[in-house]
Amino acid sequence: MDRSVRLGVDIGGTFTDVVLVVDGAVTTAKVPTTADQSNGVLAGIERACEAAGVAPADVGQFRHAMTVTTNAMLEGTGAQTALVTTAGFSDVLEIGRQERPALYDLTAEKPTPLVPAERRYEVAERATTEGTETPVDRAAVEEVAAAIDDETESVAVCLLHAYAHQENEQQVAEILRESVDATVVASHETLPEFREYERTSTTVVDAYVTPVLSGYLDRLRERVTARGIDPPRVMQSNGGIADADTLRDHAVTTVLSGPAAGVVGASLFEKNTHEGIITFDMGGTSTDVGLVTGGEIERTREARIGGYPVHVPMVDVATVGAGGGSIAWVDSGGALRVGPQSAGADPGPACYGRGGEEPTVTDAALQLGYLGADTELGEELQLDADAARDTLGNLAAAADLAGPIEAARGVYGVANATMTRAIRDVTVERGHDPRRFALVAFGGAGPMHAAALADGLDVDAVRVPRANGVLSALGLLAADERHDASRTHRTTLSDADTGAVEELYGAMTDRLRGASSDPDSATLRRRADLRYAGQSHELTADVPEPFDPATVADRFHAAHERARGYRLDDEPIELVTLRLTATLSGDAPAIAHEGQALDATDHREASFGEGFRETPVYERASIPGGATFEGPAIVEGGESTVVVPPDWRATVDDKGTIEMQRLAAAGSEVDA
Repeated sequence: MDRSVRLGVDIGGTFTDVVLVVDGAVTTAKVPTTADQSNGVLAGIERACEAAGVAPADVGQFRHAMTVTTNAMLEGTGAQTALVTTAGFSDVLEIGRQERPALYDLTAEKPTPLVPAERRYEVAERATTEGTETPVDRAAVEEVAAAIDDETESVAVCLLHAYAHQENEQQVAEILRESVDATVVASHETLPEFREYERTSTTVVDAYVTPVLSGYLDRLRERVTARGIDPPRVMQSNGGIADADTLRDHAVTTVLSGPAAGVVGASLFEKNTHEGIITFDMGGTSTDVGLVTGGEIERTREARIGGYPVHVPMVDVATVGAGGGSIAWVDSGGALRVGPQSAGADPGPACYGRGGEEPTVTDAALQLGYLGADTELGEELQLDADAARDTLGNLAAAADLAGPIEAARGVYGVANATMTRAIRDVTVERGHDPRRFALVAFGGAGPMHAAALADGLDVDAVRVPRANGVLSALGLLAADERHDASRTHRTTLSDADTGAVEELYGAMTDRLRGASSDPDSATLRRRADLRYAGQSHELTADVPEPFDPATVADRFHAAHERARGYRLDDEPIELVTLRLTATLSGDAPAIAHEGQALDATDHREASFGEGFRETPVYERASIPGGATFEGPAIVEGGESTVVVPPDWRATVDDKGTIEMQRLAAAGSEVDA
């Protein structure tokens, strides 16, 4: 078959999203996420293929993002894991760092270690940063292997200073792989960087989730190949695609797979009109917020998943428990709260008619008229307005509010306040003025709240891409292939051995080229973490090839001045960690949009301000490129609803993107 058929599937907490692009024509599907996520994936693929008139076997490219590893972390359903470490260091996981989860809460507790004390084992060995002092005794490691019980599914190996000298850890891992019927993960393969607690935690998380991901990928592979589809390539937390077989051995790189895909998808809609974009992904369970500045997705290497430190390259995303399915409740002080508990896909919000009894954000949207009783969610859910009104009435009584409408406004406002804080986290608190950015809204619920959030932040532009309800799935098709490597190499920059640095970069280059699907075409970017002597945190600067300390110093001084507001040209600089990224550019699908006319298909009363206004409802697929209309208006599509408030103007471009402009800000600019 000569047609181009590309498939992207993203699993969320409530829905599984599917995008099928056939010769530029986009078909989407949204189905409930299932307990075994592969069931929902297959259901979504079959629905999209049927709607597009193609057979599953016609799919030429399949890319996938999922929450398998994230759920294992948050729900505590990962593999039974053991830890093997240097004698005297088995309690590193327990001790952690000095910081408290809540500084002034004397009852706050740290998360329970993923590996309990009885499954932590020690071996007598010692490597320093200078070399191996005490080699490994093979017999002692074999005794540890014999002590690991048969129920253990994975083993994390993390020895002291293995980031600098790997020989002992390599030997321990090799012996365990020969002796134990379990997955063995070693820190020098997962995170060859200093800081013992973070390296141990990341390695343990890797061991904890790897068998879970491997099992899921095996089930999915069996099911899709039976339908003639090749196994998928998988989204990593760093926003890049990689082979499933590459990731199955180090699943920790997928803990933010889904949110990363969303930011990549949103980045396709950055324009030169603003400093960058704020990505706003509101789904059924949570909201993820990221930032794209100057065409670069903001990334980080430090995050906590379920309270556990995970240090791998990942898209920098702030997540809050506010989604369409987030449950509204009244706390002990009588205050109205929203989330983080969610009704999920089953039973879902009360208005789904599946037995849910708790009021949610979606119930509030239905009560306020943003959704209609005949609005279809997920292309199959018919909403029950009576159930939404009843459950909001119960909430109103508990919160001492006048009735369901006041309760709905309260829920909507509290949810918006929670999401606004998340946006401030990635902008104001990191030195960015949100007024200089456009807001790109997606997810099943994002476009319904985006303009209200923009008003509160004084943001003047909101973009809602076509297929916004499944934008994470679309982002999969545009993502680059991306591989990262790192190696701690601590020295004063002025004393750095150029030959030693080049040797380490060479080893990392060989590793990443081996992981790339097209090694000769991969673009390599060399960077390094540096700091002034005496500092405890590093900044990253680009590194030239060949390595030149003077050039690196100039770049670090400039980076420090941008990030911290000052530079210390006479202070010595420490080289800490070398980093390398290999990238193969993605191929964003060309998307066509055709509309017929800007004709309202319905009108309904919707809440704006203190009252309700008669509001036209448009069918999104019917609006032609170039059409302009002013709010209030509601635009409905198969996977999401866009709310255009009064004092906003909407324009549809030739790709079907709805660009909303705040009329009060039209023609104005933020002072430089």
